[in-house]
Amino acid sequence: MALRFDDPTRLEKALGEEAAGVLINILEKQDEEAKREIATKHDLRETELRLLAEMSKLNADTKADILKWVAAMLIGQAALIAALMKLFTK
Repeated sequence: MALRFDDPTRLEKALGEEAAGVLINILEKQDEEAKREIATKHDLRETELRLLAEMSKLNADTKADILKWVAAMLIGQAALIAALMKLFTK
């Protein structure tokens, strides 16, 4: 695992060999964990495609609901007009 600094001997001089080794191990573990959690371009593309598919489905569902309500309103309006015409033509 590559460290973010290129001279571990300076750490060993400053902290001692044992403490520097422990610190290096901790930093390497944190670096590995961070790399596992990073979203890659592939991850982002998968998420984008999934969201686009979900949005398309919601869009289609919304259009179907609107069409259903418009059809019901047209039938209701036609029935109302027919009833009013029958009422006023007597």
